[in-house]
Amino acid sequence: MKEITPVEVKELLESGEPLNLVDVREDDEVAEGIIPGAIQIPLGEVAERVGELDKSKSYIIICRSGGRSGRATEFLGEAGYDAANMTGGMLEWDGETK
Repeated sequence: MKEITPVEVKELLESGEPLNLVDVREDDEVAEGIIPGAIQIPLGEVAERVGELDKSKSYIIICRSGGRSGRATEFLGEAGYDAANMTGGMLEWDGETK
């Protein structure tokens, strides 16, 4: 499974790199803050909403601590998507949120 750290994600965003971020946390968690530009697809909906993602793009998957996003990253990888798990999740994110 591909992985990326929160520091690496922040550096890419700050450099202007266009990223496809998918936050798999639940609504109440996202209400506390989400990385600007990220889309939310709760983990329980990933399988049914996978068609909303473009297989020609790379995705960074985010959750609270890295566990759920790891499961989503594995699922997406098996389905033919290029996905990386943001290790440590939002607990280790010190960048901007909205």
